[in-house]
Amino acid sequence: MARSRGVLAAFLFVVLLPFYWIVISSFTPKTELFTTPPRYWFHNFTLENYRVLADSIPLFEYLGNSLIFALGSSAVSVAVAFLASYALARMNFRGANLVFAAFVVSIALPQIGTLVPLFELFKNLKLINTHHGLIILMSSLITPFTVWILVPFLRQIPFEIEEAAIVDGARLHQVLWQIVLPMMRPALATLFIINFIISWNELLYPLVFAQRERTLSVGLVQLAVQPTAGGGRPWDLLSAMSVTMIIPVLLLVLLFQRLIVAGLTRGALKG
Repeated sequence: MARSRGVLAAFLFVVLLPFYWIVISSFTPKTELFTTPPRYWFHNFTLENYRVLADSIPLFEYLGNSLIFALGSSAVSVAVAFLASYALARMNFRGANLVFAAFVVSIALPQIGTLVPLFELFKNLKLINTHHGLIILMSSLITPFTVWILVPFLRQIPFEIEEAAIVDGARLHQVLWQIVLPMMRPALATLFIINFIISWNELLYPLVFAQRERTLSVGLVQLAVQPTAGGGRPWDLLSAMSVTMIIPVLLLVLLFQRLIVAGLTRGALKG
């Protein structure tokens, strides 16, 4: 037991130390970031890095774009995957296994391999530099993963519950919204948050398909290549930007932690 606790403590130290250092650096004056010996606690607490960050890039515009992009992509992907996974898990139609296999194989497709044809397609459809274009694009990327997770989960739910409702006269949409959806809520909430994190951190699609509707991830790269007076990287601004990107994800996980735990630990339903 003591050895397990020691291993867990070492693991948490390795995982959490970079986040702690980023937070400390974001509130440390630029002139004190690389002092020797390094300081492991707040010495001269300042919000100057965040003020300079807001002056360097349109921070709140990028934040709004990221929220629209991540929330929209997560909602669309989970909604589409819920309906698709129900059809694959419950409806016996020819080619169901082939369709499911196609979803699984599409997960392995590299983004860069489909970038040029997707750009041409979205350009012809006038979806470049639009929020809904980015949402459609990102949803198409994460929906196969969501279906892959939801299909086995749905197959673990006893079909007798739905059969009893159908015998009592319930229609398909009533079975979906009143019976299946409540039982799937923990799994759907967990996948929504996972998809939100994936979309929030996405760089390639916003960088290529949205030259105007920039997101925080693109802003982070923009800061990294921004020239500084003394050369090097603006680590003070990069640290402040990183903390800005971490906070929404952290709040979302804290708000829905019960549903996340339920979705991760619920392996099957017992009748």
